Amino acid sequence: MILAIKPTSNSLKEYAYRAVQQHLKKTLKWEKSVKKDEHPEALHQMRVGMRRLRTAISRFDLVLNLPRSSRDKKISNIAAILGKLRDIDVLKETLENLYQPHLPAEEQKVLDTALNILGKQRQKALSQTRKTLQGEAYNSLKQGLLLWLDQPIYQPLASLPIEEVLPDLLLPEVSSFLLHPGWLVGTDMTDGDIKVCTNWPAENIEKELTTQGASIHNLRKQAKRLRYQMELFSDLYGESYSAYVAEVKTIQDILGKIQDSVVMGEWLEDVLQSEIDAQVPTLASLLKNNRYQLWQEWRPLQERYLQAGHRYSFHLTVLKLMATAI
Repeated sequence: MILAIKPTSNSLKEYAYRAVQQHLKKTLKWEKSVKKDEHPEALHQMRVGMRRLRTAISRFDLVLNLPRSSRDKKISNIAAILGKLRDIDVLKETLENLYQPHLPAEEQKVLDTALNILGKQRQKALSQTRKTLQGEAYNSLKQGLLLWLDQPIYQPLASLPIEEVLPDLLLPEVSSFLLHPGWLVGTDMTDGDIKVCTNWPAENIEKELTTQGASIHNLRKQAKRLRYQMELFSDLYGESYSAYVAEVKTIQDILGKIQDSVVMGEWLEDVLQSEIDAQVPTLASLLKNNRYQLWQEWRPLQERYLQAGHRYSFHLTVLKLMATAI
């Protein structure tokens, strides 16, 4: 049985409808600017809109009945193409503004060569982005969602009151976040007792990121998914919930910056075809110092989330909606 009705107040479908509508609107708002390549911010906003749209559709999958052209996998493919161009823009801006001014003249020349190569990579990525936004997959996705918003179709669970099902909707994502193996990077475990390694020199951190960087990166993505989902329901919770949302965002930001620094070093070695310690030693040192400082910001958050009491409090916060919502 499938229901084809507009969302009603305080039902699960109301939040599902609003999320799809809000994030699709943001995505479409920036489409023309991205095609014209007017400003990097337009690309950033459209990419965020696509990511949030994908999160909303995937998390509300149990209540939505969307056309095949508008499934989250379709959105993921398009968002990945936007992401490739956005990553190049971030890399270019970071190298030019944060690092190049602090390099000696010889290293600045080497970096100029790398930036010229990056410019060519950007032109290729821009061409692919424009082709995608003019292609059948994107336009089918867009039209399918617009038609669905005009005549939404739901699964039976959609009519349930939001306050009765919201913890069940959120807690699986919270658990995936709290039980992610990325929390154990840089720790020692003995008989179930986890101890965060403190006072590590930069060399230890670099080694850990080399061997365990993928796990850290994946934890960042899980934090992003959780944050996007939690933000959909902030109006139903109080200050404690908002504090957890902010904390998850901080975790996402710090781990994202660590990953960006690692990727930057790898990209430079690829285009320069040598170790960056040899070609641009000052830049290599700055990148390592950046990762060291970010690790110091990450460690207290890691310690906090490895404490059973903090994790338990997180679960209780999600379970306890504001009285006005019950």
